Amino acid sequence: MQVVTTSIPGLLMLEPKVFGDARGFFFESYNENAFHAATGLRPNFVQDNHSRSARGVLRGLHYQIQQAQGKLVRVTAGEVFDVAVDLRRSSPTFGQWFGANLSAENKRMMWVPEGFAHGFLVLSECAEFLYKTTDFYAPEFERCIRWDDPTIAIQWPLETSPLLSAKDLHGVAFKDAELFV
Repeated sequence: MQVVTTSIPGLLMLEPKVFGDARGFFFESYNENAFHAATGLRPNFVQDNHSRSARGVLRGLHYQIQQAQGKLVRVTAGEVFDVAVDLRRSSPTFGQWFGANLSAENKRMMWVPEGFAHGFLVLSECAEFLYKTTDFYAPEFERCIRWDDPTIAIQWPLETSPLLSAKDLHGVAFKDAELFV
């Protein structure tokens, strides 16, 4: 596994070693020892989530203010533009975002540490998105920041208006959001 650092400390892109031939491919999507050797981290994953979304669906920007979740995210079908926003007030990159294309073809993954908001936009006809989390889903602590917040100013690769859930339509402004220390 190759680790690519991003402009935000702690937020990592991971490129697994893929073995392929005419029959198809094989790769380890997660191996605790390899992850630790490559990143120095040993997260305790407690939940796996899997979603399927149509082209133009935008999910996010989500996080849990308590029971914060670190996430290891990847795409198994299709392609998304994946985004993480640093919500740690004590961080030198507080309020900054990083985005990258994740796809079934490129097999890249993103490690999103605790203290970040996360979201993605589906670029392909549909996409299946898998992620491992370091804490359980707790709806009472879930928060949502507007995907189009002008302070964060994410440059989503939109062709039309995104398809949003009711929760995402009512996300709060970054200036009004509950944040991490």
